[in-house]
Amino acid sequence: MFITTQNILLIGSVLLFISIVISKTGIRLGIPVLLLFLLVGMGFGQDGIGIQFSNPATAQFIGVISLSIILFSGGMDTKIEEIKPIIGPGITLATLGVLLTTFLTGSFVYFISHWTFPATKATWAGCLLLAAVMSSTDSASVFNILRSKDLQLKHRLRPLLELESGSNDPMAYMLTILFIQIIQSGEMHFGQILLSFVRQFCIGALAGYLLGRFTVYILNHIQIPNSSLYQIILLTLVFFIFSFTEALKGNGYLAVYIAGLIVGNRRIVYKKNIANFFDATAWLFQIIMFLSLGLLVNPKELFHISWIGLLIGFFMILIARPVSVLICLAPFRKMTFKSRLYVCWIGLRGAVPIIFATYPLIAGIQGAYQIFNIVFFITLLSLVFQGATVSFVARKLKLSFKTRKLVREFDMDLPEEIKSIFSEITVNTDMLTAGDHLIDIPLPENTLIVLVKRFNRYFVPNGHSQLFPNDKLLIISDNETELRKVYELLGIEEFSISKNTEP
Repeated sequence: MFITTQNILLIGSVLLFISIVISKTGIRLGIPVLLLFLLVGMGFGQDGIGIQFSNPATAQFIGVISLSIILFSGGMDTKIEEIKPIIGPGITLATLGVLLTTFLTGSFVYFISHWTFPATKATWAGCLLLAAVMSSTDSASVFNILRSKDLQLKHRLRPLLELESGSNDPMAYMLTILFIQIIQSGEMHFGQILLSFVRQFCIGALAGYLLGRFTVYILNHIQIPNSSLYQIILLTLVFFIFSFTEALKGNGYLAVYIAGLIVGNRRIVYKKNIANFFDATAWLFQIIMFLSLGLLVNPKELFHISWIGLLIGFFMILIARPVSVLICLAPFRKMTFKSRLYVCWIGLRGAVPIIFATYPLIAGIQGAYQIFNIVFFITLLSLVFQGATVSFVARKLKLSFKTRKLVREFDMDLPEEIKSIFSEITVNTDMLTAGDHLIDIPLPENTLIVLVKRFNRYFVPNGHSQLFPNDKLLIISDNETELRKVYELLGIEEFSISKNTEP
């Protein structure tokens, strides 16, 4: 079956629907949903149902668009105050960690290639290219697995892992392009290499910051009557940030991630609607990206490289990643040893290495198809062994903790200009000891109970409204500190607070 303009919508809708339905089962079984998306694509591909999709350039194009959205969305969801304490180890892992992983893995690949296939005469640059493609942790996989499992980790491990995965793609990308150029030209000029690294990082970081601030200004001052267009404007600006930075010879992936950080931590109009839109769009493009990469591979070819894929994969998981992480985190002495071990284990591979593996294919590098198949196999291995054990390893190392997630009964927001907080509580018997009317509840000044939910009925209360246990109250206030003190005095342990102020 060939993809044509007549059947692309039919095939695409069926694949999306099946992927979403299967992902529901995968979550229950503890299987990473991104792995299931890959498997669905493989099942519908050439060795499965028979969809013919063998265009790496198209897959790469889909991947670049998807990664831009995923990295920007991940940046928007990351709070700067959370990553400030771990920015040192995060950036070290994203740069030096990727470099060490590349050279350790490349050396191992060179050794086993000459040991097992001495006649092939694998080049040092070719082995480093294979390692560079796989050297970064995958932002889509890390964001998806940590957030879908709602995993609460001690010692700021979650923001550290998300910062690393969101910012290490540029290093792997630059190494991949570098080794492709070395193979094609046969020369290696260390001065030019260093200059290229510095240029891409500096331009990418500066462009991300400046264009992120520019994006915030545009969103807050463009004044479009139709609020739905703000999401479209921001999506357009994301693509502009990536492509404009690349045109300046900077790193577009780094730029969109930093721009996402800037936008997500600033006050912008229709922020909740925009965040919901990008969350849904990131999910959509994750599915499309993993499906297209699954369609691109021929599963039968994976059997021929499975044994070498196992060797390289387990070397990366058990040796290269741990050694690189332990070296990078050595200067940060406050970090516990168990935390270091957990970071060693969460070196998830995913769509990013597979997308980077399309670059040697398009460049016509000798052995590019073997590189692609090995990278794809190792990605499957990583998602199965590491992705499925994220929660298990955290529990064994006693780094996770349980929190009861409160369900929001009131889905309300104020305009961004109004600096206030929403709070939701459930009435208990201890609250009613001094009286069961609203006027008997000791609230701080400038604090109001604006809505009550009783069973499935909502009503606006007044001072004489009688309260009953299990009533849900929506409270608005401009004094969070005093409100928390009142909750402590009333013995209220479970409550949610939503801030409507600029971060």
